[in-house]
Order: sequence, then C-alpha cells, then structure tokens
Amino acid sequence: MTKDELLESFNLKIPVVASPMFIISQTELVKECCKNGIIGTFPALNNRSTEGFEEWLIELQESFKEWEEQTGKKAPPYGVNLIVHKTNPRVNADLEVCVRHKVPIIITSLGAVQELVDEVHSYGGLVFHDVTNLRHACKAIEAGVDGLVLVTAGAGGHAGTRNPIPFIAEIREIWDGLILLGGNISTGQDIATALQMGADIAYMGTRFINTTEAVAEDAYKQMIIDAGTDDIVYTAAVSGVPANFLKQSLTQVGITPEMWNTKNKIDFGKGLSAEAKAWKTIWSAGQGVATIKDILSVKDLIARLKKEFIAALEQQSQHLERYR
Repeated sequence: MTKDELLESFNLKIPVVASPMFIISQTELVKECCKNGIIGTFPALNNRSTEGFEEWLIELQESFKEWEEQTGKKAPPYGVNLIVHKTNPRVNADLEVCVRHKVPIIITSLGAVQELVDEVHSYGGLVFHDVTNLRHACKAIEAGVDGLVLVTAGAGGHAGTRNPIPFIAEIREIWDGLILLGGNISTGQDIATALQMGADIAYMGTRFINTTEAVAEDAYKQMIIDAGTDDIVYTAAVSGVPANFLKQSLTQVGITPEMWNTKNKIDFGKGLSAEAKAWKTIWSAGQGVATIKDILSVKDLIARLKKEFIAALEQQSQHLERYR
C-alpha cells in the first residue's frame, strides 16, 4: 500500500493522531477521538494488568462496532503504545493480546524490534515508532516499521531535542514513508504547518490533556492554561528518560532546579508503580501550552482544529497567488 493509499484508508477528518499519554489516555478519550475523525491511542501500561488491558481492547472494539452500525460511518483506526524496553516485563504478554485482537496500529517506544513488527504485520496491522534522532530512525526503518513518529524539541512527555524543520528534511532524505510530527502542535494552523514542513500527520498530546475526556486533574488542566513556554522543564530526573514537565508541578513536590540535571535509572518493571505515582503528581506537558487557554470536549476541539486547519490552508493558497 502506498503512503497516499494508507492515508486515505485512515478515513481522517483532519490529519491528527492524539498521542498515547501515560495515565491521561484511556478508553473514553480514544473512543471520542476516533468517533470524531482522528486516530486515538493509549499506552498498554495505562491499565495495571495485561488482563485489564485486554478488557479495554474488547470495550473499544465493541463500542466502535456499535457506533458504526448506528451511524453507517467508519471510524479511523485506534492505536496502542508498547514500551519495548528490556525492563518492561509486560511487553511480550501485551503484544500477544494486541495480536489476538488485531490492534490496527502499534506505536513502539524505546526499541525498534523486527520480530515485533513482523508479528503485527502478520495480521495486517501497522507499526509506528517514536524516534528522536537519525540513528533511531535508521534502526526503525531497518526493522520494517510503517511510520516514523518524530518527537521533537518541546514535545510533552519523553521528547527529543531536534528542531522539526531540519529533522524532517534529514529524515526525508532516507525515508519516503509516513512521517508523524510531534512537538508544540496545539492549533489547526500548527497542523497545517506540520504538513508544510513535510510531515503527513500531526502527533498531538498536550492539547488533548485539556479535554473533558482526558484523565487529568482539574489543577493539571488549569496549570496548562496558566503556563507559557518558560514553564516547561526538560529533565530526566523523573523517569530516567528526558521528558518535558510543568515547572510548577516539579517544584511543588520538591524537585528543585538543582535536581533537574540528575538522571534516575530506567526501570519499567520494578519501578512501574513508582513511576505511575510520580507522573500522577508531576505533570508532563510540552511548550505548546503557550496557545492552550481552555478545556473542551474532544468533539468541540476537533471541530475547532478543522476550522483552523482549513483557514490556514486557504491562507497558504493566498501566499501562492502572491509569490507565484
């Protein structure tokens, strides 16, 4: 299937994936994203057990089947994020569940493994892989992934340090497949800009924290509304992997500026419950907070994003007439 055929098959209202956010992304958020025309995703580890994760998949599949029968429409696919790291004891069991239920899209992080890609391809699924630099991208391409998620500077959660403009150009020199761009995308104009830079789909996280369906405390959402770019701190002190967090949430639990350069050991096994507790009180967000000033339902947010996206494309066409 060509890239254009793949994009067409997604049946998207706008070219957006709501990225899988630790704790935040659960079934209600995924349902509303897909039913309103974008790809909704969630991390398998957001459920405390593989058995519970499987129950979530069944819930989603039944919900989409019922919705499609009622509306006569076809929802975009949903996706599951798997942490492919040696310290994640659930990765094989969770993958087995994904294969059994034929999850349409698997988003892998912290490891591009050809055997995993082959298993997902065996039932017709797709694999997108998070990358933060050229070396990671090359490994993912060698593993046979279907899409590269470029997680660039300023993105919420685990992020890279690359500027998106040269990074996309660098990747395009070696890859003509699907590119998803993550980092600082909060408006429809940002989505249009991502496409203008050479991406195919915008990968949006922080903007979806401030939706009514997201599992986030009201204080978290308000902190995003009040924040600007200077309120985002990039540190590995929380999880061992560099990530962006709201400065106030760090300081209010005693993580001072002197501690921001420290780095904990990565451990998704023994440390999983501890990390979940940490991320519940230390709130992740990207620099895109600068343009987030409200809390909306997913339906209303997507409607606004589409309106802004179309307006941005029309503005681009005006530039074309002026500078042709």
